[in-house]
Amino acid sequence: MTLTERQLTLATLDRQLLLERRRLDVAEAVRQVCAVQAQAPASPYLALWSRVEGFVPEDLDAAFTDRRIVKATLMRTTLHAVHADDYAPYHAAMVRSLRASRLYDRRYTSTELSEEDADTLLPRLAEFLARPRTGADVEAEFRTSFGGHADRLWWALRTYAPIQHTPTGAPWSFKLPNTYLASGVDPADEAKGAAAGVRRLLLSYLRAFGPASAPDFARFTLLGRPVINQALSDLRDQLVRVPGPARAALFDLAGATVPAEDTPAPPRLLPMWDSTLLAHALPGRLMPQEYRPLVVRRNGDVLPTLLVDGQVAGVWRAADKGVELTAFHKLDKAAWRGLTEEARKLSALIADRDPAPYSRYHHWWDKGIPGVESRTVTVE
Repeated sequence: MTLTERQLTLATLDRQLLLERRRLDVAEAVRQVCAVQAQAPASPYLALWSRVEGFVPEDLDAAFTDRRIVKATLMRTTLHAVHADDYAPYHAAMVRSLRASRLYDRRYTSTELSEEDADTLLPRLAEFLARPRTGADVEAEFRTSFGGHADRLWWALRTYAPIQHTPTGAPWSFKLPNTYLASGVDPADEAKGAAAGVRRLLLSYLRAFGPASAPDFARFTLLGRPVINQALSDLRDQLVRVPGPARAALFDLAGATVPAEDTPAPPRLLPMWDSTLLAHALPGRLMPQEYRPLVVRRNGDVLPTLLVDGQVAGVWRAADKGVELTAFHKLDKAAWRGLTEEARKLSALIADRDPAPYSRYHHWWDKGIPGVESRTVTVE
């Protein structure tokens, strides 16, 4: 049977724990969804709140502190929170792409330093980051040898070196200035394990976002098609091809299931840059094409969104001791009841932590959000 667009949307929601919150340990929840976007410190907390039944923010605090969940630059050259056991294979899968994104960039090549200059510093960097240090600390360490090029050298290395961010405190575990710690991964071992890392990442991706195509996986990772095609070939005994509504071939894990087309999708509030909006080739599965310019800004910011029946229907922000909901189209009473209940729960969560997460992005609202209706929900 050929899957419909609706079924693919429901499959994504189901595997992302958005059809029904599940009672999971936070580290296992992160593993289930492959990775959680983490470039904004609040985002992993809000992403897990929307997915985990009975989510307790202190559990995520502890998981970051104990390094059961780690934060690092990975897919799409973006900060993600991942299960500690997944970090090494994911980084091995991504390191070639991460390295190229910096060492071939004019900001690095203009220093006239070579690729070897950066690569040979990896052991020295790992030794220096045996304990947490700030970026300013690293630049000062390199300045003795590289003078005014130290900042651009660190700009390159902090993206592709096997290092992780370390927690720096409340309210969302990470705050500026960032601090860094060596992961303990040997770059030589990564080079040997790159292909295995891509296979591990692809299997995790399909478990979290499948059924999906090669272009979908490329969108999620920014890996090249030859690398992806090789992984698909290597895993052919573990994957099945699934007929879908588009021309691109869909792949899934053998034995994976897809919800029935009439499965209801409950209202949800998603954080900025939620992975569900970045995991498939455009136009994606949850974002109506006409709303993309309203949610995905020209500089790449992806605003916090409202989901109604599995589709983006508006945006939200913290405001007036609560949460302001803005819908892009008319919603019925049932949708507003569900969104209001979600907003009350979210208001209670952020009131105890940070009543204004994402406040630095409120300028997008100041410039005008073309919604048809807005409501502000406060904690009762």
